[in-house]
Amino acid sequence: MTSTFLPTTRKEIDRLGWDHIDVILFSADAYIDHPSFAMAVIGRILEAEGLNVAIVPQPDWHGDFRDFKKLGRPRLFFAVSPGAMDSMVNKYTANKRLRSEDAYSPDGRHDLRPEYPTIVYTQILKQLYPDVPVIIGGIEASLRRLTHYDYWKDRLEKCILCPSGADLLIYGMGEKPITSLAHLLIEQDCDIDTTLFRNLMARFPQKQTVSLLAEKDIPGGIRPDDIVLHSHEECLKNKRFQAENFRHIEEESNKYSASRILQAVDGLYAVVNPPYQPMSQDELDRSFDLPYTRLPHPKYKGKRIPAYDMIKFSVNLHRGCFGGCAFCTISAHQGKFITSRSKESILREVKAITAMPDFKGYLSDLGGPSANMYAMNGRNLDLCHKCKRPSCIHPKVCPNLNTDHSQLLDIYRAVDSIPGIKKSFIGSGVRYDLLMHDTGDDKINAINRQYTEELITHHVSGRLKVAPEHTSDRVLNLMRKPSFQLFYDFKRHFDTINQRHHLKQQIIPYFISSHPGCTAEDMAELAVITKNLNFQLEQVQDFTPTPMTVSTEAWYTGYHPYTLEPIYSAKTQRDKLAQRQFFFWYKPSERQNIIRELRRINRPDLISKLFNK
Repeated sequence: MTSTFLPTTRKEIDRLGWDHIDVILFSADAYIDHPSFAMAVIGRILEAEGLNVAIVPQPDWHGDFRDFKKLGRPRLFFAVSPGAMDSMVNKYTANKRLRSEDAYSPDGRHDLRPEYPTIVYTQILKQLYPDVPVIIGGIEASLRRLTHYDYWKDRLEKCILCPSGADLLIYGMGEKPITSLAHLLIEQDCDIDTTLFRNLMARFPQKQTVSLLAEKDIPGGIRPDDIVLHSHEECLKNKRFQAENFRHIEEESNKYSASRILQAVDGLYAVVNPPYQPMSQDELDRSFDLPYTRLPHPKYKGKRIPAYDMIKFSVNLHRGCFGGCAFCTISAHQGKFITSRSKESILREVKAITAMPDFKGYLSDLGGPSANMYAMNGRNLDLCHKCKRPSCIHPKVCPNLNTDHSQLLDIYRAVDSIPGIKKSFIGSGVRYDLLMHDTGDDKINAINRQYTEELITHHVSGRLKVAPEHTSDRVLNLMRKPSFQLFYDFKRHFDTINQRHHLKQQIIPYFISSHPGCTAEDMAELAVITKNLNFQLEQVQDFTPTPMTVSTEAWYTGYHPYTLEPIYSAKTQRDKLAQRQFFFWYKPSERQNIIRELRRINRPDLISKLFNK
């Protein structure tokens, strides 16, 4: 029987009349029963399989660990997630300063989540219940499934299974692997202990999981078709080995049928079993159609949870992103293949939102990882199944990619026709390279122009977010982003549409400083170019090295993982700030520092271009 919320206390469990709990979930986020929050999704998926599931949100990891003991031991396993974001990105800026608030905690409090909660929570559970299996998942585990660079510790770290002591890691989107695993354990018809669990994993290796195994215990032994990476210990000695490893890791993350990956560490092997193929539309619909309340747990009554305020009236249309941006972790976690929800599922969620008592008629977002990739796949899927390109649109749009926006237009119009909807906005970032792409098909080109006009005239709340990221084509190529010339073209198109409809809307461009390959001179030229476009930049950030991206590996190793050519990165605080300051040329407080830097890099010719007087 479905409860209003998954139970979080012994009192709530007793009210349900349960005599046991099958799975207990620990999350570093506040518990919000909404399909945008991983623990709610995993909890509801397991509940739909007939399991008794409880959740412990943001347990106190100090003192006597009472939050870890209050529900006792589960019949099958504990599951641990850091929440919707990597804990370190959530807590610190690129300059390693504490963020103003924790968006996933009540009232934005910083003290409810440890650093690296996946490790902290798992170690506590293993100390209290050494014979109960612990499974880790979510973004923090997914991006640390093999040797990775940790920016906050400034060193290479082992597969996260090593420090955490967890029994299994699930990477990527967890619905399919967690369901398969639960069925295997239920079939045993007994309480599961660690010994039985590990024996089962050796006999029945689960897709999309990582285990630490002795060589003799690797199912089938090391096979010719396995990809055996340089060991963790070798990578510590030679940064080039780490760069070489990453190309294999990324390519296998973006293949339809991937190989098994092995990496030696501490005398064992981290064995990465191939992922499941992308979810079908029916499977994705099922995940979104579960009986979420769409609300924070009543325990947070009267408290503000910033992330919930952002997404409560938004709808996610699809999974995956084929952009393959070099600095982005989406493909490593969600993959590049797009799985789109059905129109019916989307409309059901919108209707549920209109019934919420505080809904005023405005949807904040109809989007996804990229707003306009809905229903886009390869025309010939056989070609996609053989492809290992990390991006379908860089260095140019794949001729096999269908970039037709007609189904997305149909979704927008169907949503806007629902009673109670006054306006639907697109808050997610839009890929303007898809809008401007000449498909060679006049009909599709016309549809995409129509989509662009309708987007700008009906779905922008005065400001449209796009992400050119830089102005230097050399840096953009390293980022796997299109030439800045395309941004000029799009801006002209945007301005023309605004003039035709008598609108005064703005483009809000996102830019990054200190990306590998970017120099102070590149940033100085960016400042001049954006000034000439009449931008005073707001949405900017310094490059943050996060695990499992091409950019991070290039930043740490000094080699590009695909070419193994040396690559420069600004690493010192002085060099990073010298690049960042060019974003703010219009601030009087930055003027003298910028002038000094322009003279230092022998570009005094840019002083008059930035400061006319």
